Amino acid sequence: MRNNFLFTSESVTEGHPDKICDSISDAFLDEFLRQDPDSRVAVETMVTTDFVVVSGEVTSKANFDKKAQEELVRKIIRDIGYDNKDLMFDTESCEVILRLHAQSPDISQGVTATEEKEQGAGDQGLMFGYASNETEEFMPMPILLAQKLAQKLSEVRKNNILPWVRPDGKTQVSVRYEDNKPTKIETVVIATQHAPEISQEEISKEIIDKVIKPVIGNLWNDKIKIHINPTGKFVIGGPHADAGLTGRKIIVDTYGGFGRHGGGAFSGKDPSKVDRSASYMCRYIAKNLVAAGLADRCEVQLAYVIGIAEPVSLYVNTFETNKIPENQIEDLVRKNFDMKPLEIISQLDLKRPIYKKTSSYGHFGRNEPEFTWEKIDKAEILKQSAGL
Repeated sequence: MRNNFLFTSESVTEGHPDKICDSISDAFLDEFLRQDPDSRVAVETMVTTDFVVVSGEVTSKANFDKKAQEELVRKIIRDIGYDNKDLMFDTESCEVILRLHAQSPDISQGVTATEEKEQGAGDQGLMFGYASNETEEFMPMPILLAQKLAQKLSEVRKNNILPWVRPDGKTQVSVRYEDNKPTKIETVVIATQHAPEISQEEISKEIIDKVIKPVIGNLWNDKIKIHINPTGKFVIGGPHADAGLTGRKIIVDTYGGFGRHGGGAFSGKDPSKVDRSASYMCRYIAKNLVAAGLADRCEVQLAYVIGIAEPVSLYVNTFETNKIPENQIEDLVRKNFDMKPLEIISQLDLKRPIYKKTSSYGHFGRNEPEFTWEKIDKAEILKQSAGL
């Protein structure tokens, strides 16, 4: 196992075209769940110049008609910051197409609980969760910093601290690891859409002072390589520059490439879809195992078959950082975590309208009330059970 290396992760702002789509899809999910917690939702969004398409499958008792749906689309676009026709994509002028229909009955019958059977998984697939003790959030440092930089970029725009910043933006952080521990930040890259009248010199100075240094904090040093708008200009951005799709930033959403990914996107999917709920459960398990001191790093995999409640496999990988044998850790997981879909939904309280908040700046490493999968309430019992 390699101990010394350089690792890079990236993030994007909420104004990135793909994230606009994730936000709209999750806003639709929240509205259906708000009115009917048992809603089955799988909503996909596409955006390009002056054009939005929302499509997918929904089975719900919610009263959420097309007029209200279009109003919600425009509200999300406005809240993100696309309220200016100069951006070539704005909340008032964009065309909105809505194409929602009911969930397939073939899928529904496999997911619906009856007196004869438990609620099964909403699809087949494999899901991963990851945790590391290298940061207090139990996240890899590169993605954690990239997310915070992207969030700060939006914050200085919305609070009018840097009024020339526009909604689209990307961040990237490279961290040097020695003996598998982060030791220093090597490179920071920020690309921010901006008003045409601002100079590159001012952009660099203000981004360093108002975005990078506040986020980096005591990790800052003058030897960090900084690249800001490397092409020298980023005026044209958002959906006018690049089409966006729901679910196209799954590595940004998770661990920045540090942990593996099963391939399923999260946004727009209700928690009966194990792509989302089981990924949250994997993170919950991995984080509690690391918080309990059973390992310094941990990756958990679950796999499911559509219509069947019990996962077909559980795999725990601690990258040789385990304090007790991995087979014993797997036994502890089976004893302390119920991994059936209905139990995951119940334990993590996933039928609430909480998902719009997850659509930007990462689903993990955020200690906020909505993010129940970030709790470490199982750590003490795991530690005691392991005899540590």
